[in-house]
Amino acid sequence: MKITVNRIKKTIRKQLILDNISGEFESGKIYGIRGKNGSGKTMFIKALCGLLHVDEGTITIDGKVLGKDMDFPESVGLLIEYPGFPGGLSAFDNLKVISSIKSKATDTDIIETIRRVGLENDVLKKCRQYSLGMRQKLGIAAAIMEKPDLILLDEPTNGLDDESVVNLQKILLEEKERGALIILVSHDLDELEKLSDELFMMKEGRLEKI
Repeated sequence: MKITVNRIKKTIRKQLILDNISGEFESGKIYGIRGKNGSGKTMFIKALCGLLHVDEGTITIDGKVLGKDMDFPESVGLLIEYPGFPGGLSAFDNLKVISSIKSKATDTDIIETIRRVGLENDVLKKCRQYSLGMRQKLGIAAAIMEKPDLILLDEPTNGLDDESVVNLQKILLEEKERGALIILVSHDLDELEKLSDELFMMKEGRLEKI
């Protein structure tokens, strides 16, 4: 997979959110984006997955223009901000509902993904009983369970303890080895430096390589 971002701009309520961003991203790499709250990081991620339509410029994925040739990337796993799940469903049932959309992940895939993120001991517990960290793990599981070509993670360590952060790093390196294109957004520079093949700074809607 190759993503080419060409001079994209987005204005919301007269404020320039994405300011003339260009760049190229390819499979088998982890790209880290650091920036303060309000810098445009989350809006950039939303633009890459088709949830935000840009005013100018293009986002091309494997030769297809997002918003023109396709509405969303064909194979994408996504975690944006704080994940929300129906509180009356268990981890397995929530992932089962999500997997039914594309029918790519089997029950075995779901169970294995729950194990990978460290929720195997809480698999039958209702999500209303989950802590913030447990919900975050479930959000990560939802993003990776279908083995997508593109993985977009916005502040994925929110609520995670140190052991879970280390496990997430292991998972991301495994997904990179599988050939996924991973874009990781975080305010934590140390975390990004450990994982990223290329590192960027987002500031006032501009993306600059570090």
